[in-house]
Formats: sequence, structure tokens, C-alpha cells
Amino acid sequence: MEKRVGSILIIVTEKENVPKLNSILSQHGDIIVGRMGLNLGLAAAHVISLVVHGTTDRIASLTGKIGKLKGFEVKSVLSKYVEEDGVENEVTEH
Repeated sequence: MEKRVGSILIIVTEKENVPKLNSILSQHGDIIVGRMGLNLGLAAAHVISLVVHGTTDRIASLTGKIGKLKGFEVKSVLSKYVEEDGVENEVTEH
């Protein structure tokens, strides 16, 4: 199955469900290449940025579960993963 490289942005507005978020991220740890958390300086807005590498099904599973949590907004951008030719990749927003 085709793998993609992508970026996922998670905006946290309610900290109460962060333990549930961490559990979901742990379940999908095999596709998470990098993770960075930023405090925007606003009391109710924090950002988590993920770099992922996996199948579209696996990435969709991750974003879908996060999107169902109260207090989180999630957006993703995926590009085709092409290992052989190095040609510039098509970008798709979700």
C-alpha cells in the first residue's frame, strides 16, 4: 500500500482531554516521525504539530480519532511518498 509523508496540526482549546489525546498518539506512534508542542501565549490555545509517514488509512485513523475529541481541532496536509524518482510530490489538503 502506498505511503505518504504529511503534517498534522492539532489545536488544543481544552486541556481536560489531553490524556486521551496522548493515548491516541501512542496508539499511532508507528507513523509519527516528529512531534512539537507550542504555547501561543493564549490561555486557551495550544498547538501540537506532527510529522507523519504512513498509509492514508493509518493517517486518517489518527486524525479521525483526534477530531472526535472535545476541545481539539485537527488539520492535515499529505503529499505522495515517492522513493524511487525524487520527483516533486503532489500535495493534497484534508
